Formats: sequence, structure tokens, C-alpha cells
Amino acid sequence: MRRLVIITATAAVTASSGLLPAQADVTRTPAPARTGTAGPCPTASGVTVVVDYQELGGATEVRCAPGAQPSGLAALENAGFTVTGTQRWGKAFVCRINGKPTAATEPCIDTPPASAYWSYWHAPNGGSWTYSSLGAGSYVPPQGSWEGWSFSKNKTPTTNPPPRVTPVRP
Repeated sequence: MRRLVIITATAAVTASSGLLPAQADVTRTPAPARTGTAGPCPTASGVTVVVDYQELGGATEVRCAPGAQPSGLAALENAGFTVTGTQRWGKAFVCRINGKPTAATEPCIDTPPASAYWSYWHAPNGGSWTYSSLGAGSYVPPQGSWEGWSFSKNKTPTTNPPPRVTPVRP
């Protein structure tokens, strides 16, 4: 079977833009089956991932990526979320999660605009959300921690909202 390999560059992005690099997408092969489960991870063996659609509509989703995760991007995908990067940078920029925003709203050709993007957050279990200073492809979440994705629309890097779920394992 032939695979189309696309070589992408990792973009250097300033924190003031509000866009953080995730990880380059180097192949266009079908995604493997995900092993995530609904709800927070029941123990500290895994990473809980929260996706809060905010202004995009829909319920906030919480899923568990079992076991150690090599990156925040891997945790997002291994929890069972579908990720779309940009045509130019691949998954170095998370453009869509589970098809949101729609292709009609955001074509995902280049980086998403600073006024409408997925912000990336971390929290220890029982702690508070912290805006990530690293891209999802560069950050390795500790087991038992929480990863958050919150869609920010018409916000600035200092006013975009954290996920609306308290990071506490039941």
C-alpha cells in the first residue's frame, strides 16, 4: 500500500498571537482506532481530556486517554477525539476538534485566526486550569493530570476562557 508522505515545518509562534504549535502531521494515512473512554480517568493511570466547545455549541466532553501519553496531542487523539490540523502546517496547529469549527467557518488552510482558535490548558487533578505555554506536540502530560481544550472566539490570549469543567477526578 502506498502512503503519501507530507513533510511539514513546525511554525514558531509568539505567545502573544495566542496560537501554540502542536505537532507536525507527517502522513495522510487513516487514523488508528482510539482507545479512550467516556468520562474522567477513574485512577491516576491515564490523562483526562476535556473539550469545551464554548461558542461553537454542543456539550463539553470529558474522556480518558488510558496510560502514559507521549504528548498533549496524543492524549487528545487517544481519548477519542478527531483532530484536524491545517493544510500548511498539519497538526502543528489544531484547527478542528470533532469537526468544529466547520469547514464553512474555518477552511484550515493556514493558522487559525488569533480571534477564533482552540486554546490549550493543563491542570493537576484537584488543581486549577493553566493556559499552556507549550504546544500540544511538545508538552508531555503527567499521568493523572487533566488536559483541556477550549474554543476561544473574539477573545485575547489573556481573556480566553478555560474549560468549564473542574479538573477533579470523582
